[in-house]
Amino acid sequence: MTEYQGKRVLVVGGSSGVGLATARRFAALGAHVTIASRSKEKIEAALTTLGDRATGQPLDITDNAAVEEFAAAAGEFDHVVISAADTPMGRVDTLPLEDAYAAMDSKFWGAYRLARALTVRPAGSLTLVTGYLSVRPGKAAALQSAINAALEALVRGLALEYAPLRVNAVSPGLLKTPLWDALPEANREAMYEAATARLPVARVGEPEDIAEAVLFTAGNPYTTGTTLFVDGGGSIA
Repeated sequence: MTEYQGKRVLVVGGSSGVGLATARRFAALGAHVTIASRSKEKIEAALTTLGDRATGQPLDITDNAAVEEFAAAAGEFDHVVISAADTPMGRVDTLPLEDAYAAMDSKFWGAYRLARALTVRPAGSLTLVTGYLSVRPGKAAALQSAINAALEALVRGLALEYAPLRVNAVSPGLLKTPLWDALPEANREAMYEAATARLPVARVGEPEDIAEAVLFTAGNPYTTGTTLFVDGGGSIA
């Protein structure tokens, strides 16, 4: 038996990357896992790797009516993890304003919608996946920096408003995930090599590294209102 045996866990963004790795860890520890994301096809592919304890449902977190309908039908969860986001990058003076609005609507307002609509048992947890750009902005990532910082501020406020429910953030650095698949392979590998040379841990992160951190914040009964940086030292290097 584990502390997650039989618990109901929702992972939004659970069809790939950090979300899928997190869903796998919860399922392996005996939880009943629901994954949600926009793509039905990705959900179906993810479920083939999660076993019979997992179910999935398409969900557009930018659609408030869809979020409220999902929450009303889903019932109570013990733990909720939100890692879904679609955040186009670019300099403030070149990124179309519509794309900037869409990024904020997806990552910040998407998490906000879920946090206000879902029912999580008071003894459980809500964990948001943010990103180390909140404290280390990039030259073409001012918007992402602001969104992540806003989410981390939201976590601190929710930890007070929703107490005794524990609310935390996990903030990854650069990871090898499908997020970068659109980059040409040579560019992607060059990015990984540069990060490996810069980071104190001398490697790029994997989704499983972040999944372990999420399970820590979900399972530690004395952790709330915290942002846990799991970035290989990227925020200090």
